[in-house]
Amino acid sequence: MTVHPYTSITRGRKGALQEKYDRAGLLFLAIPPILRGRMPMLTSRQIAQKLAEQFGPKILASFPDDKHPRVHVDAKDWRAVAEFIFRDPSIKLDWLQNLSGVDYVADGKFCVVYDLWSFDLRHGFAIKVYCDRVDEPHIPSVADLWPAADWNEREAYDMFGIIFDGHPDLRRILCADDWEGFPLRKDYIFPREYHGIPASVELDWQQKPDYPG
Repeated sequence: MTVHPYTSITRGRKGALQEKYDRAGLLFLAIPPILRGRMPMLTSRQIAQKLAEQFGPKILASFPDDKHPRVHVDAKDWRAVAEFIFRDPSIKLDWLQNLSGVDYVADGKFCVVYDLWSFDLRHGFAIKVYCDRVDEPHIPSVADLWPAADWNEREAYDMFGIIFDGHPDLRRILCADDWEGFPLRKDYIFPREYHGIPASVELDWQQKPDYPG
């Protein structure tokens, strides 16, 4: 049996081993693993610097001091960046906290925001991945790296029409399979009915040609 150096062992009435931790031992257990000889936690600046060193001009923009620390990359470079931040032992972003789609219609871009966290190293960082705002935009899937991306990517596909190349089962997850269009695109026109079911008309005034853009 492995015994921690801050542990004392005594035998109970029936001879069973009982483990007693003194105050120092309890404090040791309360210390995060990163402070027990593992790889140290990185600051947002250090993570951004490592990405800049690894990928150079492929990092389109860097905002390590923002309230939402992040870098921006193009869709064609996302897969390599994703594998790096997942596997590099000093970064090791092993949990996808959230995935969000964004329609930057004025810039002619779609964006997917990946908020990531490292359970082992206790640091977090975000990556914003951009692609052209076309009818069928493409971004590589990362569902094989972060399993949470599976349903998150399906939702981004359902709402924005972003195709995640390599996804194991890319189909709608919120709307019906035969739903037309992608409801969170800025130019989406809400249907008046669906298979004879009347839809809300509360937004009709926003869909008029003279509605201010």
